[in-house]
Amino acid sequence: MSNGKLKGNVSQGWLNGIIGVVLFSGSLPATRIAVLEVDPIFLTVARACIAGILALISLLLFKEKRPAKKQIIPLLVVVLGVVVGFPLLSALALKHITSAHSIVFIGILPLATAVFGIIRGNERPKFIFWVFSLLGTFLVIGYSVAQGLKVSPIGDNLMLGAVILCGLGYAEGAKLTKTLGGWQVISWALVFSLPVMLPLTFVYRPTTFEGISFATWASLAYVSLFSMFVAFIFWYKALAQGGTATIGQLQLLQPFLGLALAACLLYEKVSIGMLAVTLGVVLCVAGTKKFAR
Repeated sequence: MSNGKLKGNVSQGWLNGIIGVVLFSGSLPATRIAVLEVDPIFLTVARACIAGILALISLLLFKEKRPAKKQIIPLLVVVLGVVVGFPLLSALALKHITSAHSIVFIGILPLATAVFGIIRGNERPKFIFWVFSLLGTFLVIGYSVAQGLKVSPIGDNLMLGAVILCGLGYAEGAKLTKTLGGWQVISWALVFSLPVMLPLTFVYRPTTFEGISFATWASLAYVSLFSMFVAFIFWYKALAQGGTATIGQLQLLQPFLGLALAACLLYEKVSIGMLAVTLGVVLCVAGTKKFAR
């Protein structure tokens, strides 16, 4: 591949990555709204079930070939990481901690993605990449801790597990995308989970739907359509185009985009400090982009 074509591919990866992050940023606020009225397990299996049905229709419509045998286990790793692991553990965590507290862990997600990208994808970013990556991570964590967050060991452990599994799922999916295709990876992962998620949706459904607000149903629709399906189409393609470790740093912006949405949806105050740290994180992301390769 020529140098010009490679740069164009990476630039397209950054664009797709930004779109993916913007769509992902609504996940935690939407999840927080939903778990106030419905069981976290129901939310997890229902969103996977709805997205799985959409994925199955898409695969049949475009007559996609089935994955090769060697791709089955990696797809199951994707299922474990992003279809089950992160949605379930983060939903359970948000029963114990606030959305602001979860920023501490979402801030670690780019680092986790980079580490798994190196392990699974044989990527070798420059040393300066790690400087900007760690600086951006510490900015996010430092801002969150400075807010005087309450500590919940259960919520913290659940979010830590969610971030680790999510980083693994991102890296494995990015590696598969190079041979299977971006939207095909998340689609097959969702379809593989459907035989389990479909019956569990009925098992864990609420005893009555009376009293469940429109906001909760809208949140379920968002995490099912965008968080679980559409966002991954852009995200996996971006990771494959620009490198898992590199593009993964865009996730440093996700907590602040999420807080901005929380300010609109949950009426949380957006401070000057948040805006200042956001600018710092943007500069760190720019640094990782410049020195990634």
